[in-house]
Amino acid sequence: MDKEQEYSDEELAETPDNEASGNGEDLSHEEWGRLLEEARSKADEHWDQVVRTRAELDNLKKRHQRELENAHKYGLEKFVGELLGVRDSLELGFNAAKENHDVEKLLEGTELTLKMLADAMAKFGVEQIDPEGEPFNPELHQAMGMVPTNDVPPNTVVNVVQKGYRLNGRLVRPAMVMVSQAA
Repeated sequence: MDKEQEYSDEELAETPDNEASGNGEDLSHEEWGRLLEEARSKADEHWDQVVRTRAELDNLKKRHQRELENAHKYGLEKFVGELLGVRDSLELGFNAAKENHDVEKLLEGTELTLKMLADAMAKFGVEQIDPEGEPFNPELHQAMGMVPTNDVPPNTVVNVVQKGYRLNGRLVRPAMVMVSQAA
């Protein structure tokens, strides 16, 4: 059975086009055919829009996935570029230490290399936690032991065993510390 034949005469009489004509007469077969063709044309247009929109969404998803994968793969590219200079400096210092045993020059080179490393880390939001002399903070410090002393108030960091680090305010590694306790 055709879709045209599925509708009863009552349903067809209630269509807006018949109501709009106001004369109550039935539409001719040609007019119904024209209306049907217009409806099919609009349906085809809408279907094309849906298909194109789906294709655009699929392309957008694929592009977003590629960009996300690249961000994960190459997100550290600039940081690594900064660290390469530090590595080069360490290699030069190592080779110089093999050939020349001048401790003063080695100390100077090591100091400059450490500064290069600190600058590179700071450039990317890495800050050092060196809490010596500060009150113990369990959110930033990890106590390695207690040291009895009367020189500083109790629960004060008296020795930093290993410095801690934060990345853009988030703790990456707590500072390992020795904490004072009343003697």
